[in-house]
Amino acid sequence: MFRFLTLVLLLFFSTLLASDKVEIFASTLNIDGDIIKAEDGVVVSYKDYLLSSKSAVYNKKNGDLELFGNIKATYFDGYRVLGNYARLNIIKKEKLFKPFYILDKKTDVWISAKEGCSKDKYIDIKSGIVSGCNQNNPLWKMEFSSSDYNSQTKWLNLYNTTLYIYDIAVLYMPYIGYSLDTTRRSGLLLPSVGVSGAEGFFYQQPVYIAPYNSWDLELKPQIRTLRGSGIYSNFRFVDSYSSKGSLKFGYFKEKDSYYKENNLANNEHYGYNFSYINSNLLNSWFNQNFDGQSGLFVNINNMNDVDYINLRKNNSLNTDTSIQILSNINLFYNTNFNYIATYFKYYQDLSKSNNKDTLQQLPTLHYHHYLDDLVKNNYLSYSFDLKSTNIYREVGSKVIQTDMNLPIKLQTSIFDELVNISYTSNLYTQYSKFDTQSDATSLGLNFENGYFIRNFHTFNISTELVKPYENYIHTISLSANYTNGGAELKKGYYDDYGDFCLDPANASKKECEFYNISNIDESLTLEFVQNIYDSTAKHLFYHRLAQKIDYNTDSNNRYGELENEFEFNINRWFSIYSDTLFNFDEHDFSKILNQINFKGFGFDANVAHLYKNSFIADEDYASYLTSKASYTYNTHYTYEFRYDYDIQTGTKKGREIGFLYKKRCLNFGLKYVESNIPILTQSGESSVYDKYLYVTIILKPLMPYKKNSSNIAIKLTK
Repeated sequence: MFRFLTLVLLLFFSTLLASDKVEIFASTLNIDGDIIKAEDGVVVSYKDYLLSSKSAVYNKKNGDLELFGNIKATYFDGYRVLGNYARLNIIKKEKLFKPFYILDKKTDVWISAKEGCSKDKYIDIKSGIVSGCNQNNPLWKMEFSSSDYNSQTKWLNLYNTTLYIYDIAVLYMPYIGYSLDTTRRSGLLLPSVGVSGAEGFFYQQPVYIAPYNSWDLELKPQIRTLRGSGIYSNFRFVDSYSSKGSLKFGYFKEKDSYYKENNLANNEHYGYNFSYINSNLLNSWFNQNFDGQSGLFVNINNMNDVDYINLRKNNSLNTDTSIQILSNINLFYNTNFNYIATYFKYYQDLSKSNNKDTLQQLPTLHYHHYLDDLVKNNYLSYSFDLKSTNIYREVGSKVIQTDMNLPIKLQTSIFDELVNISYTSNLYTQYSKFDTQSDATSLGLNFENGYFIRNFHTFNISTELVKPYENYIHTISLSANYTNGGAELKKGYYDDYGDFCLDPANASKKECEFYNISNIDESLTLEFVQNIYDSTAKHLFYHRLAQKIDYNTDSNNRYGELENEFEFNINRWFSIYSDTLFNFDEHDFSKILNQINFKGFGFDANVAHLYKNSFIADEDYASYLTSKASYTYNTHYTYEFRYDYDIQTGTKKGREIGFLYKKRCLNFGLKYVESNIPILTQSGESSVYDKYLYVTIILKPLMPYKKNSSNIAIKLTK
């Protein structure tokens, strides 16, 4: 015991000059001048870790502490280093381990090397292996010639690295660096590579910049050797506890050869998106404590064509087919009784050379008073809605339209609350103030300011029945809704063009751009709904049958479309959904949608068929089949399949088949994909049918896994 205490004191005082405290505990020790030898259960406490070994030798003169045999070094933050020999220089603050082994207990990433030497927070490692798999037989490993590691930032750099999967060399990288923890930090992210017959070799290397917790920036430069190069970026920020935003922008330059060969509309693709959301706007901006809720939503988009979106990713699964882009700003304040808001909507049609004649809504002012008692009882209530919209464009007619809606509702129940009845008187008005430009005047479109006033009436009677059984609950709802068109008063624009624009054949003409009044005729809508639930309230069956009867037309065309909708969960695996509309005028079905779902025994499958008759839009009928399925064989293997087919045209719209192999430390996937990708040419809108082979390699825990993501894409068609 005396020798043990003496050793501790000697080492403690001898290291004061080095400004580091070292404590050594051992069962046996020998002191010979400046040399102290310790054996049997040696434990060393030095800075942020504990070391243990079979024996140790300490030289007080030069500050060297050497450890021998079965060395373990456990860091307080979870890292563990092992070896057979270690040397710590207390004065120079250097550490040497032979051989070197480090394990991160949080992620199970380990490094085994011939030698590791550290000074302060830096560790230099020679000739080793890194992996996140089982040490005895790792599924993947990376061999390197040298490495350096920062124990403070937990960033590891590897040089002359070869990736092995099942002892098969698959990739050589002169350099790779990554973090051993999940802390946000600047650096390189996972690259994407691909090969295409038309676009050549593809490489995209994301760069992540995160100097502060309040914002970060991701830059994604890319090159397509036969097509061109560009860069995309995403700047994200948080400016308060209730608000955040992002700014995305990008640019891609086509090579002249690719631009001319594919007859593209643009040889440059560029655009941006700015989004911002604040869920407590007034209180956060003005430092107040207003009752209710306030918010701001911003989504501004601009681009010159759809290729700007599709070039952002080398993945045909995430292509965009829309040619109309919407930008909008919503600002609102909401309480229990009132809602006040303003909306800005700007539309960009990518099929046009410019959008000077595109109608925009800049802005819309909106006030709404929620349903409230008109008198102090529960029988008479009202709500009020007022909306004014500035419908604007640079070239052509403009208008400010103001809509007002005031429904007053009287409701009660009879027969001991078995039947509910209600009557609603609806007062609706719209006023239009036009600003007609000279080019519109030349077309003879001299719109006169005008108003439209309508008072219509709605009667409703309904009942809902509930019948419990031993294992089921059955509910039935019956309702009849009668609407009377009431009285109308119109003047100006509505009187001049009302009858003309109500004809569906004229709906797309210039005269009707601002006419959005629909007929409200005398009609009756009947609806029957039933549901079945089991004893645990699980939904088993849903059925809805609806029919509208129009009394303003002749008896031959009185009946609207009969809709029959149902969903049947046959058991815990099978379900069927169907929605059918029958047109009495055409004596034929106008739309049929059938869908079958199966989920169980590892399968998740869906098959759907959509049919639309030709008389709906005076064009060819549509018959479209979609199907997708996945099968999880076990915890490791998942297989996926998708097939889309246009039966009417006899063309294949898309196909996908592949698998994903998952282990604790490795994901490997292979997927074959065929799909239509939209492009914009000098002749107008077009598309190309491409075939791709996607390869996914995820080395966990170094790489995050996202569904439908891949590292390598090979384009199989030119």
